[in-house]
Amino acid sequence: MSSTRNRILVVALPVGAILISALLILRRPEPPRMPPPDRVATVTTEAVRPGSGAIPVLGNGTVRPRAEVELAAQVGGRAQWVSPSLVSGGRVRAGEVLVRIEQADYLNAVAQARAQVAQDSVAILQAEEESRIARDEYEQFRARRGSEAGEPSPLVLREPQLQAARASLARSIAQLADAELALARTELRAPFDGMVRSETVDPGSLVAVGQGVARLFATDVVEVVVPLSDVDAAVIPGLWELRPGDAVDRVAARVVVDYGGRRYAWDGWVDRAETALDEQSRTIDVVVRVADPLRPGAPVETGVDAGDPPPLLVGQYVEVQISGRSGDYQVVPRRALRPGNEVWAVADSVVRIVPVRVLQQAGDSVFVEGRFEAGESVIVAGTTLATDGMRVRRAG
Repeated sequence: MSSTRNRILVVALPVGAILISALLILRRPEPPRMPPPDRVATVTTEAVRPGSGAIPVLGNGTVRPRAEVELAAQVGGRAQWVSPSLVSGGRVRAGEVLVRIEQADYLNAVAQARAQVAQDSVAILQAEEESRIARDEYEQFRARRGSEAGEPSPLVLREPQLQAARASLARSIAQLADAELALARTELRAPFDGMVRSETVDPGSLVAVGQGVARLFATDVVEVVVPLSDVDAAVIPGLWELRPGDAVDRVAARVVVDYGGRRYAWDGWVDRAETALDEQSRTIDVVVRVADPLRPGAPVETGVDAGDPPPLLVGQYVEVQISGRSGDYQVVPRRALRPGNEVWAVADSVVRIVPVRVLQQAGDSVFVEGRFEAGESVIVAGTTLATDGMRVRRAG
C-alpha cells in the first residue's frame, strides 16, 4: 500500500507542477505595447539674414607712430637750457626749441666771419680800383706806341689779383654761412608735432656732436599694421592700387579699443598694403592710418555714459574694421558652416544642402553667397549628418 502511494506521488507532483505553470503562463498580464522610437532628429536652427553693402573685414594690430626719430646734436657744447616739454610723455610742436646749447663760442665765430667778409670786401674794392688804373695806364701807353704796344698780359691789367680778391671774399662769405649755420644748430628743434618717448639731457650736461638727446614720435597720424589672409585681403576693393598718402581713393576703416570696460572708436583709412608676405605667418600686412589720434575716441555703445574717452595710444592693441567690397550677401552663424563650404538649410522640416561661397568670417558670423529660399533657416546644432530631403524637427 505504501509503495503504491509513493508511485502516485512521484507521478502526481511533476504533473501538478506542469499544470500550475501552464495556468500561470495563460493568466499572465499582457505587456504594454510601446510605439517604435522616433528617428527624426531634433535640431536647433537660426535664421539666414540677407544683407547688402560693404562687407566688413576684421583684424587686429598694434598702433605705431607714423614717424619716430632720435633728436641728436649737430654741434657740441654744454646744454644751457632744456625745454620743460622735453620729458617722457611731453607734447611738442613742430619748430619748438627743445634744447639750447651754449652759444658764446658760436657767436664769436660768426663775429669773426663777418669781420673777415668786411675786410675782404674792402680788399676787392681796392683790387678793382687798381685793375682799373692799370687798364687806363695801358690805354695811354698804347695811344703813344700804337701797334707796337702789343696785347697786355693779365698781370699788367692786374686781373689775377682781382680774381684772388673775389675768391677770398667768396670764401669769407661761405665761412660766415657755416658759422651762422653752426650757431643756428645750437638750438635743437622738434621736427614735427609729436610726443617725447624718452630724453637723456639735462641743463649743464655736455653734449657731443651726433649724441642723441631725445626720441620723438609724430602725433599727426598713427598707423596700425593689420595682418590679413589672402582671402580677407581679396575683399578690400582696389587694395593694390592704393598709393601712400592718397587723399582721394581711400578705403574707409575703423579702429576700436577697449578702455575701462567701454569701447571707443576712431575713423581712419587704408593707406597701403606691404608687398612682401610675412615669412612666418604668410599673411599680408595692410597699413591703416588714423589722423589726429590724440583726440578722444567716440563711444561705440549708444545710450550709455561715455565716461572719460582716451586718446589712441601708441603701442595699444586694437581691433580694426575695414570696409570691404560692396554687394549682396547672406549672413549665417559660424556654427552653420559645414566642411566643404556647405550649409544645411531647413524649410517645412525638410533639409536642403546649400553650397556657399565664403566671403568673410567676422566674429560669430559668416558672410556667404548661396541660393537660399525665402523662409529658410540653417541648422546650427542637433545632428552631425544630413542629406537632401531628410526630415527633422526644430527644437522648441
